[in-house]
Amino acid sequence: MLLRWQQWNRHAKIWLWVITLIGVAAAMPLGLVRMDMEKTSKNIEYVFDYRDIIEVSELQSKPREFMKEKLELLKDSGITTMAVYESSLKELVQSGRLMYFSARDAALLQGKFEATGQNYTYVLFNGKEEEEKIGPIVREAFDRAEAVYREWSYEGRNGLVIEMPVGEAVMKVMDFDPMAMEELNGMGFKILPRFSDRIQPYDAEALDKLLGQMKEYGVTRVLFDGDKVKGASDKANLHSFSELLNNYGMGIAAIENLKKPQKGINTLAYDTDYNVVRLYSLSAGDGMTMTPEGIADRFLLAAKDRNIRMFFLNGMVQANTDKGKFVHNLDKISQALRGDNGAVAKLAEHGFTPGEPQPFDYEQPSWAKPLRGVVALGAIALIALVVGTFVPGVNIPVFLLGLVGSAGLYKLNSSTMEQALALGAAIAAPTLALIWAMNRITSRTVGDRRIVGGEDWSVGRSQASLAADEAAAGGKNGRLNWLFAAPSVGKRLGLAINWFVVTALISLIAVPLVFGLLNNITYNLVLEQFRGVSVLHLAPIALVAIYVVLYTGHAKLFNIRKLLAQPITLTWVVLVAVIGLVGYYYLSRTGNAGSVTPIELVIRNFLEQTFGVRPRFKEFLLSHPLFLLGLFLSLRYRAAWLLVIVGSIGQLSMVDTFAHLHTPLYISAIRVLLGLGTGAIIGCILIVAWLIVEGVLKKWAPVLIRKYIK
Repeated sequence: MLLRWQQWNRHAKIWLWVITLIGVAAAMPLGLVRMDMEKTSKNIEYVFDYRDIIEVSELQSKPREFMKEKLELLKDSGITTMAVYESSLKELVQSGRLMYFSARDAALLQGKFEATGQNYTYVLFNGKEEEEKIGPIVREAFDRAEAVYREWSYEGRNGLVIEMPVGEAVMKVMDFDPMAMEELNGMGFKILPRFSDRIQPYDAEALDKLLGQMKEYGVTRVLFDGDKVKGASDKANLHSFSELLNNYGMGIAAIENLKKPQKGINTLAYDTDYNVVRLYSLSAGDGMTMTPEGIADRFLLAAKDRNIRMFFLNGMVQANTDKGKFVHNLDKISQALRGDNGAVAKLAEHGFTPGEPQPFDYEQPSWAKPLRGVVALGAIALIALVVGTFVPGVNIPVFLLGLVGSAGLYKLNSSTMEQALALGAAIAAPTLALIWAMNRITSRTVGDRRIVGGEDWSVGRSQASLAADEAAAGGKNGRLNWLFAAPSVGKRLGLAINWFVVTALISLIAVPLVFGLLNNITYNLVLEQFRGVSVLHLAPIALVAIYVVLYTGHAKLFNIRKLLAQPITLTWVVLVAVIGLVGYYYLSRTGNAGSVTPIELVIRNFLEQTFGVRPRFKEFLLSHPLFLLGLFLSLRYRAAWLLVIVGSIGQLSMVDTFAHLHTPLYISAIRVLLGLGTGAIIGCILIVAWLIVEGVLKKWAPVLIRKYIK
């Protein structure tokens, strides 16, 4: 019975590989659909924060002239749109619409004594037009707050006395400044309104009227201010607002790299049929400190690599004590956009022309869903294969369990099921690839120990048998042998390159399974993120290390109790510390927040300008070269096996590149191929350098030793 089960399991392994490859083939058409979708939106919109211009102008000697001059400058530079916010008393003062006073200041203004027992806010409009156009939004704001107010005037200017302290009055949120929108529209700017959810209670009728006015100004998209979208405080209000947006043909903009997504944006995106465009905001600090060339390069990278279609620029003013004046970044922003080397021209050269950004056409064909089911089967089969590598004889039950578990999880939450299978496949493929490479190495050095997915468990073999293998490979008395009798240099190089290529191909099996399972517009717009990527960065390394220790190491290491009973020496402590530091550095380089050194930035810019797409630094300059060198040296030196484990970083990094689902698929493919090609070249250079050093040491080391002894 046991023999029959082993036979079934061996046949099951073959069928699992067949199912995996069928899943890979099924994912390819889904990848083509995604690539077609990524071509449907190429227009770029450049937006500037109008509030920032007001704040910068306020500190100039002639604010109105300065603001008009800079608005014209920004328009000529390529800014097509101005972002406007819901107003407040403070912002209306900065815009020159009105003045407000405390009870004490109002008394001084009128030459009177301050009235006792009251702490009111006094508002004066700056003119007749301001009273007619700004007065209604001020009154509406305090009506919503149920504040008591009355008319007031001073020297021919009308205003209000609001029975509310100034500190509280300035916190009240008002509707958009109609005079600002009229002025900007008259200058030829489009309007990007930034709604908040701070105007309460939610008033659908008032919003309908406001959006109708916005439509007259040519508004086609809205942005949100704060941590919530409009209406997010109540789900019914959220659906009401999305319905209003649909009625006026307006979409939304989603801000990239927020610490936390704005509450309600996923629901709003779904209700508006994903009429969403990704927006990158250049912070005021970066706009002040970065060079114009750096800003242009960052915008190009964002448009190409992250599907950014709107760029939001912020103004800033600082006090320069050395110069004794205020300095701003408006001129630098203009310089970064304009000219042949500016961002607008650079992006246009790469096909990203200025214009109204369109949402991606994400409609899926009818056959996409069945194909995703086939891809899911492929992922389950691949996961079963890697489990069977560590636990023999379980390929069939693991696959069946995976089918049942995935079906149940799909019923509960299809997104979670897809992400779990994608993560499992992303971990399994590079793990199998590195284990395959380690088995090739051990078969050429210490003899076959464990066949991937097979039944020959060396753990169950006798100590004498394992010691015999070590002795045959050059070891003595069962002691660990660090030097093997290797074939010729040409043979080793050929084997290393062959294994390097095959290992990469096995690792890349996961790629179609990942983008096939996560073939949804929500991932491209980063409304939903692929969870568990941090696990992907560590799991294959840990699994390969475990395999090397338990299944390919010296006989002593097969006994877990003996391994745990080993005394902790200074060597072990230093080794753990080094591994910890390397791991910390590796994780610090992982993800969007990873840090880079200045020299890496120079190399990145060179690669970007030379190839148009830069390979990942840790792949082409670290992991791939060391992996190829490790494969070459491992046929001669056991210590070089550590380089193979380090090489697992490059294998999983290739898969992780495609896990960045907001990056166009062809960009990821080019990046990985460039990384493999350049990494292989650098690896060959390292091999040649090693051979030269090794030759010199062989020739001169004995002479130096004899000379030293004498």
